[in-house]
Order: sequence, then structure tokens, then C-alpha cells
Amino acid sequence: MATRLMCKTLGTACLGLSMAMSAPTVFALADIIETPSRPTTLAPENLLTDADRAGERIVATGERGHIIFSDDQGESWVQAEVPVRATLTGVDFGTDTHGWAVGHSGVVLHSDNAGESWELQLTGIRAAELAIESRQEQIEELEQKIEEAPEEEKADLEWALDDLFFSMENLESDLEIGPVNPFLDVWFENENHGFVVGAYGMILRTTDGGETWRDWSPRIENPTGFHLNSITQITGGALVIVGEAGQIFVSVDSGDSWEKRESPYEGSLFGVIGTGQVNEILAFGLRGNMFLSTDLGKSWKVVPNEAGATLNNGVVADDGRITLVGNGGTVLMSTNGGESFRPYSRDDREGVMDVVPLSGTNLLIVGEGGVKHTDARGKDLQ
Repeated sequence: MATRLMCKTLGTACLGLSMAMSAPTVFALADIIETPSRPTTLAPENLLTDADRAGERIVATGERGHIIFSDDQGESWVQAEVPVRATLTGVDFGTDTHGWAVGHSGVVLHSDNAGESWELQLTGIRAAELAIESRQEQIEELEQKIEEAPEEEKADLEWALDDLFFSMENLESDLEIGPVNPFLDVWFENENHGFVVGAYGMILRTTDGGETWRDWSPRIENPTGFHLNSITQITGGALVIVGEAGQIFVSVDSGDSWEKRESPYEGSLFGVIGTGQVNEILAFGLRGNMFLSTDLGKSWKVVPNEAGATLNNGVVADDGRITLVGNGGTVLMSTNGGESFRPYSRDDREGVMDVVPLSGTNLLIVGEGGVKHTDARGKDLQ
């Protein structure tokens, strides 16, 4: 059975489609960010891409602007009111009531009632405008620096200035096409402070709950604009971003500044979580590659993975169990802090995008087949 487009792990295909947009397609893009998601009883059975808890409630996002929520551990679901029909790729709640969802066409949605209804805060148009404004500021600062620099330093600075002009021209071209570039993940500390990350190095920050945003890409050492796929906070308070071409960035000051870490892998990393221990990071992605760091990403060791399937997301349960999920129905479980994992391949072989621990040792997984209830290994409950 052909798989549906996986918004994170098949991001290159998704982005390639975006870049191939013709003029008529721009109108379609406008339609999906101006047309509310259509109510359907099938929302819990369609592709779901991410899930999070809003207090005791579980909220999941998916294609066609679907957002569903459950107050009974996923036994029944209600579809939320959503003002867009874009595919949504990530959701995070900074408090029990305030949450944000992100997705294609650069949409950022906000809920202040635990996911029952959502408002549109941002689209790719405004995101591109913010990035252009940021590049203009950088150009002005660099031009001034070139004027004041010694002759022997000017050549390198002028090369950097050319790169900025090239970057701004690309952003202006994207803006002419429309809101094509997707956000891929979101993280909020509370009801005010948060980040969204996405394609081509997009990263925006807000400190007022999304009322205003700032382009934060100049704070990240990512001149090639590699995609940023996932952002999380680990035990101890550090923030971690992973992305395309093994990109890993760590912040220990709530995101004010970021340090690029030497990566153990040149392929794409699609997910990152903590292990529950202070300063420990578990990064994972393409072809099941997994890496564990116990020192905020300064050093890494390979975690063996016999399954070999691309990994999308993961979670640490209250009892310390770590579960990772991925393509082909892959579910991995660790009971030793991520040192090793026991693999399980689900019978349906459908891609799994995220996992939420339930009472006891049971799990709720979301993905190609919608919502499923499983035991600790990932096997469906009877």
C-alpha cells in the first residue's frame, strides 16, 4: 500500500512540491489558509502528524487542517474549529490551555482553550516579510562594518555581503510565489515565550504569545539554510534543534543564543528528545540513525538500532521508559535511558509520527492510520 506524504520524514518531497508551484497553485495556497477545516467523523482515522497533552487532554494535528482532542485517553475524539485547511505538522502546549500548531504555507495557529478552537496568528507571507526585514538589517550593519574595516578584512566581509544579498533575493522570490514554505515544529515554554522552526532554516521567536514574531535565523549558524526539523527542551532546561544534514544547535539561555554542535551524522535528523536525565539528548532520524549525548551535545555515541527505519518522534514516560516511533510501523522501547532499544514492527506497517504515554504502560500512537491504542511495545490492544 502506498504511503501518504510524511510531512517531516519526507520533507524534501514536500518542499520540492512547494518549489514547483505555478501561478494557479498560488491561489490554491491562498485557499487553504483562508478556508476553515471541514468537519469530518474520519479525522481520527486520517493522517495525523503530531500530538501533545494540554493538561489531561490529548490534542493531535493532521492533514487538511485537522485538529482533534480527547478527554478520555483517546477513546473518543472531538474535532476542533480550525480556520485553515493546510496540513499541520506540529503542536505544543506551553500551558494547560495555551497551545500552538504549525504547518504548511507557514501557518501558525493559537488556542487559548486547550485546543477546542484555534485562531490564525501567522502565515508564510508574514514569515517571509520578517525574514526580508531581518536580512535588510544585516545588510545595513555589514555595509557599515565594511566601510570601517581595514583593507585586508574587506574582501571576506564583501563575500558575506554578497551571500546576504543572494539570501534576500531568494526570500523575495519566495514572497512573489506565495506562502509555500512549511513550519515543521513548535515549542513553547509558557503562554508567552516560544519558537517555530521549519524549511530552509526558518526560525521565529515570540515573547508575547505570538502577537509579534522576530526572525531568529541570524542567531543560528546555518548559512546554507538547511531545514530545521525539530525543537525541544531537555531536562536541565537547555533547548535543542536538529535538522537536515545533521544540523544540531543547543541553547542554554532560553534561546537568546545558540551554539552549533559538531554532528555525529551527515544525514537528516528528524527528531530530538531528552532522556529524563539532566543535559542528556537523544537525536534520531533517517534510516533509524540514533545518537545519545550526556553532555549537551559536546560528544555523541551511536545507539544500535536493528530496525533501520526512519524515526520521527519520541517520548519519555513518567517511569523512565523511552519510546521512539517511525516509518513502517516501527516502535522502539528503551528501559535503560536510551542506551539500547527493543524494536517492534507493527503488523499494519503504517508510518507512526508521534506517541503519547497513557495510564499504566499503554501508548497512544498517531500516524498514517490515525489514532491507535497499543501496549508498551507498540502492539495493538485487543
